[in-house]
Amino acid sequence: MRIISILTFVLFFSLFSVYAEDGSALWLRYSTGAKAIIMNKKQSPTLNIAVSELRNFWQGGIPITLEIQKNKELRALGNDGYIIRASKDGNHLTITSSGEQGILYGTYHLLRLQATGQLSESTLKSLNVSEKPDYRIRVLNHWDNLDGTIERGYAGHSLWKWDELPSVVSPRYEAYARANASIGINATVINNVNASPKILSDDYLQKVKVLADIFRPYGLKIYLSINFSSPAALGGLSTSDPLDKEVIAWWKKKAKDIYSLIPDFGGFLVKANSEGQPGPCDYGRTHAEGANMLADVLKPYCGIVMWRAFVYSPTDSDRAKQAYLEFEPLDGKFRDNVIVQIKNGPIDFQPREPFSPLFGAMKKTPVMPEFQITQEYLGFSNHLVFLAPMWKECLDSDTYVQGAGSTIARVTDGSLFSHSLTAIAGVTNIGDDINWCGHPFAQANWYAFGRLAWKHSLSSEQIGEEWLRQTFLPLALQPYNDSVNEISSKERQQLHSQLSLLNSQLLQESREAVVDYMMPLGLHHIFAWGHHYGPEPWCDIPGARPDWMPSYYHRADDGGIGFDRSSKGSNATAQYHSPLCEQLDNVDTCPENLLLWFHHVPWNHRMKSGRTLWAELCYAYDRGVQETRNFQKLWAPMEKYIDPERFRDIQHRLKIQTRDAVWWKDACLLYFQQFSKQPIPYELERPVHELKDMMEYKLNITNFECPPYGFTK
Repeated sequence: MRIISILTFVLFFSLFSVYAEDGSALWLRYSTGAKAIIMNKKQSPTLNIAVSELRNFWQGGIPITLEIQKNKELRALGNDGYIIRASKDGNHLTITSSGEQGILYGTYHLLRLQATGQLSESTLKSLNVSEKPDYRIRVLNHWDNLDGTIERGYAGHSLWKWDELPSVVSPRYEAYARANASIGINATVINNVNASPKILSDDYLQKVKVLADIFRPYGLKIYLSINFSSPAALGGLSTSDPLDKEVIAWWKKKAKDIYSLIPDFGGFLVKANSEGQPGPCDYGRTHAEGANMLADVLKPYCGIVMWRAFVYSPTDSDRAKQAYLEFEPLDGKFRDNVIVQIKNGPIDFQPREPFSPLFGAMKKTPVMPEFQITQEYLGFSNHLVFLAPMWKECLDSDTYVQGAGSTIARVTDGSLFSHSLTAIAGVTNIGDDINWCGHPFAQANWYAFGRLAWKHSLSSEQIGEEWLRQTFLPLALQPYNDSVNEISSKERQQLHSQLSLLNSQLLQESREAVVDYMMPLGLHHIFAWGHHYGPEPWCDIPGARPDWMPSYYHRADDGGIGFDRSSKGSNATAQYHSPLCEQLDNVDTCPENLLLWFHHVPWNHRMKSGRTLWAELCYAYDRGVQETRNFQKLWAPMEKYIDPERFRDIQHRLKIQTRDAVWWKDACLLYFQQFSKQPIPYELERPVHELKDMMEYKLNITNFECPPYGFTK
């Protein structure tokens, strides 16, 4: 019996040994393979990567052939698509594609199936996978500045070491390209949309070329954000008017210089006439005229222009309406190599927004969604928030532009309006932290964006399960071959059950939890002045723009709370198609999770639960706090399965998140209670802070942590 006990301990320890991990491997924690036989007739940098990945990590025990073919079936999938198919006898696999990039994507698909335990001896022998991406361009937007800082970056400094390039090349550049290729991301904008003209200087273009050369074998194409005033700021011209002949000539020369260095350069991303950035409107020109000038310059090289629709100015108009009002009249006036990039909501990446009505307004112009992977309004790198549910909520929303079923996914993937230029963008959360993203769970959002950009029909649950297994499953349990004894099978099942619980009750519930403890029922933009981390619904800065103040959005008074965007208010509901506009316009049919976005509602308004609006608000905030506490309980059992470094890091951040949730709850409820003049329901948890103290507290923006209980000013 003693011998059996010792063997049991040794086996358990070998399977679940918790060696140190720093998160740098991301979801690519593959077990080493067993001398796989890979057959490939053609060699190239891209195909060589595919061969190397399979030789290092394939454990299926049967040979794999990589083959480029040009038959009808594969041409329909495009150069990025692929087929993975088992031979009739089940003793051989073939990965085929019409392009080299498809072979690489197929390779990573196969390794993902292996790492997530989706292969068995039986499924392997009947494997038949055919895939192609839903979007032609699947792009990350880096908001990285040339000085190494990152706007809305919470994972250290920029990956790009501009002061070292082009002579010193970090190994992380290739690791970055590999990670993106593994989830199908094929484009990257490496600099901030608030762009410095210097990025187009000869010196910086030489640095950009080095990155482009590293990224190319992984199918990752480089784009640049540009400053619209570059002809004047960098070229010394007296103007940057897009219709000026000298300005056009300057851009033509610049494009020629770029493509001589980077033949596969993707094109430009432009933020114009927004938040003080220069643009064509400065010269009396339209956004279409500005975009078209650049598009004409890039056209000979097959380059494109991604023109952002994020525009707003200090006017009397409802800020949520401004992008629509500015861009809808321009529909059909853009060149065919221009695509308009639209944030998922009409304001600015709030925890919950309705979708931007521009998605249903521009029928003749390709449009692309812009999601924010970095958590600017979602607790930075301190809070665990899985964003796939938010993005699915947007992509699955029905615009009704051509009747029921006109989802944003179909508006943007080219299937509804037959646009050949399709794209989707994610504002990245990547920095030079060893684990890339700050919070270990923030890696899940980079992963989820890539997977949805490839296939938007994937469920949030499926994506979460994939990421958890690849990120936390001990390497000994990753191979498809289940030839371990009864003891390890039991432990395997326990861990799989725990990961499934984390997926269903932590990942999938985390976005709704943050909405509950920050801004439930359609509240939005009630963050503190100077940062977007903590609550400050009382904020009032003398002389500041009204639409930068929380009161502009919540409009709390003795009569109620919420922004009236109905036909009786700003009439923003009219920007949506019927029957959605009528549904949103009526306080009784408007979805309650957007109620205060579209309506100013009396405190005693009766909700579907039977509670008053005030009581419902209190219950939502309390629920958010309780949910975050439950996240701590859900995470605790993982201590025995994973390395102590990552376990303690996540545990620490969950503690911060729970304290922050209480801070949000107390600040918002105590402030709004001044207007409702009603008690917080007595069965709910009591506030632990005093409103007066919270109103005087100034956040330390070095560590972005809430005040501790019982803090002093």
